[in-house]
Amino acid sequence: MFVNHPVSDLVVRIKNGYLAKRTIVSSPVSKLRENILHLLKAEGFILNYSKIKEEGSAEKFDIHLRYHSSMPVVSEIEVISKPGKRVYTNSDKIPVIKNGLGMVILSTSQGVISDYEAREKKLGGEVLLKIF
Repeated sequence: MFVNHPVSDLVVRIKNGYLAKRTIVSSPVSKLRENILHLLKAEGFILNYSKIKEEGSAEKFDIHLRYHSSMPVVSEIEVISKPGKRVYTNSDKIPVIKNGLGMVILSTSQGVISDYEAREKKLGGEVLLKIF
């Protein structure tokens, strides 16, 4: 299966999983997706993720979605940088989501990192997505 933009595909799969009240959603494997999922797990937006290899099919991630009192932990997730319009920012202009309760994920020269880590290291980069 060919995916035009892996970040958009991952965000749509997570968003649809929450809308359908699923506990597990699947996504194809890539390093970018793995780095994003690692950040989402570290920040508590998802429970866990794991690589699954089944006979006769490609590797995939099983993403375990997180709920609190049967309500999704993620209320908003949105792709910022798209293939037709890339969005870049300096470290002093990184957007703050919901007074710091949300998070922006950036792709920098030091890898995929969260907004507060980028501010701390004074790194700018491509704004991939925002989540709250």
